[in-house]
Amino acid sequence: MTIPPQDTGPFSMLLRIAGDTDLLRIWSTRTSIEGWLAFERALALSQADEGEMPGQDAASIAAAATFGTIDENELWATARTVGYPILGLVRQIARALPPQPAGRVHFGATTQDVMDTALALQMSRSLDALDNAIFELGNALGEQIDAHRTTVMAARTHGQQAVPTTFGATLATLLGQLTRHRARLASARPHIEVVSLYGAGGTSAALGPAAAKVRRRVAELLGLGHSDVPWHVERDGPAEFGWLCATITGGCAKLARNVIDLSRTEVGEVHEKFSTHRGASSTMPQKINPISSEMVVGLSATASALSSALTRFQEAGHERSAGEWQVEWHVLPQLAVLAGSALAETVDLVAGLRVDPERMRQNLRLDGGLVLAESLMMHLAPALGQAAAHDLVYDAAQRTRRDGLPLTDAVTATARERGIEVGDLPAEAAEYLGEATQICSSAVESWRALPRPAAPRPALSTLALV
Repeated sequence: MTIPPQDTGPFSMLLRIAGDTDLLRIWSTRTSIEGWLAFERALALSQADEGEMPGQDAASIAAAATFGTIDENELWATARTVGYPILGLVRQIARALPPQPAGRVHFGATTQDVMDTALALQMSRSLDALDNAIFELGNALGEQIDAHRTTVMAARTHGQQAVPTTFGATLATLLGQLTRHRARLASARPHIEVVSLYGAGGTSAALGPAAAKVRRRVAELLGLGHSDVPWHVERDGPAEFGWLCATITGGCAKLARNVIDLSRTEVGEVHEKFSTHRGASSTMPQKINPISSEMVVGLSATASALSSALTRFQEAGHERSAGEWQVEWHVLPQLAVLAGSALAETVDLVAGLRVDPERMRQNLRLDGGLVLAESLMMHLAPALGQAAAHDLVYDAAQRTRRDGLPLTDAVTATARERGIEVGDLPAEAAEYLGEATQICSSAVESWRALPRPAAPRPALSTLALV
């Protein structure tokens, strides 16, 4: 069977335009192979450390288990025959060695040990990349919140103006979400960054009495955690990783959808950054489309669809999956890349936002000040009771819509008809912001109290070398 070259296959326009280079690299073909090789090096060196293999044999294996040894075309041809790439990988390493160390390559391990450990390494580095991207996005949001903590606009519920708020306060809720995402990433690490070395059926029988010590040493060499309870068919860790990726994209899409709505011609309150031909149309010269926001929505929708598979690969039965594992091979890399890409695009979106405070003020007056209805109701409620105040303002609001009166005038007129004098009424949106500015302060302070992301981890090609 002919093996197709790597640049064939489905062309993803979405990732070609918006794909994040860091996550694409982490989940590339080469990085995957480097992870498998790092495991084989660490296994041999760990067995030597525990007296299970001569040190010179382990050193020879570690020297041979490098990317330059591997013929990729042969590797994937063998993988198509076997169904997995590790048998071919191991035999290529062994072929590069004298007979004695060649017979000790991959000793006592099984294919899933190799691939799951490499998966843990890739997920670990993905968490690092996502944490860095979230950090960058949070900092950009913090700057916008500081700039617009008092920029008054209409809060919208069900797509309609509701009560006054500030643009900073609308962004502060997303910053709160990002604060929680950083905590989620940190709490997920112990479940995700775990070596897998349990053998064919999870008993580690082939590794012999030193199995637990070898496993711990492999984990140490690779910078992973370890567990003496197998997880090779318990896929909650990979599923948690996938869910984190999907929910991060969802948060980005929420902001993107808001920007799309607020940049509508009829609203015109917020726009993406401008440069020549950015968001241009091939036929309508006036168009400046919200292309970053659209990309983020597309990335998130795709991640949402893929996330439906997360519980499916948790169905792996008995001591080895029968097809469920293969779902992970496609879904997890995609989710990681989608999340990183959504974050990168959202960073660019937030940093370049163009906000129009005057248009926000104009829109607050569009319908006679109906956005102040709750404010007027609460102003009248102490004297009239909330239900009576609600009914009065409700009727006044209909009058505003019918007759075009400002809401404050309609409330005064409606009250007088009922024998009620209401006196001076609040007429400015800025007088009814509640805790909006405090929300901005709290969100930014909580964010800025978080630690900086950790330093980058070593490349997989550098792990367990001698």
